[in-house]
Amino acid sequence: MTTFLVILQALATIFFIADVAGDLAEDGWSMHLLVETGATVALLAGVVFGALQLRWLILRARLDETAVATARGAMSDLVRQRFLDWQLTGAEADVALFALKGFDAAEIAHLRGAASGTIRAQLARIYAKAGVHSQVGLIALMVEDLVDGDAIKPAEAKPQGKNG
Repeated sequence: MTTFLVILQALATIFFIADVAGDLAEDGWSMHLLVETGATVALLAGVVFGALQLRWLILRARLDETAVATARGAMSDLVRQRFLDWQLTGAEADVALFALKGFDAAEIAHLRGAASGTIRAQLARIYAKAGVHSQVGLIALMVEDLVDGDAIKPAEAKPQGKNG
């Protein structure tokens, strides 16, 4: 849609440039033509800067998509490695993955077509193998591996103003 708008503006700019050129050829310079020329130049500048901005946004979106894909791959590798480290069975790995995605035992049971008691027992084994006591602990363990400890810094003392 944005590309369409830039193209539409470019076509309008071409029209105004042709109009200014035609008026200039017929009548020469006048105050009206001077204003019209200024408006046409401003429109041309808007089209050029709009196209450059659009190009920058498209490049930025591609970089963001690449970064997300890289992070997704790294997360998948980490999860797979942790499941191997904890020696989870295939069924436990499936349940653990659902737990990491935030599903509770009843939802996992429904998704896997299993009894809730079976899922709760599998979750208990998963937590024991991972060395945690809850789903939150399991998620926190994974997040801890992903977040750089140096990224968390204590808040610096803010200067005290009149109200603070």
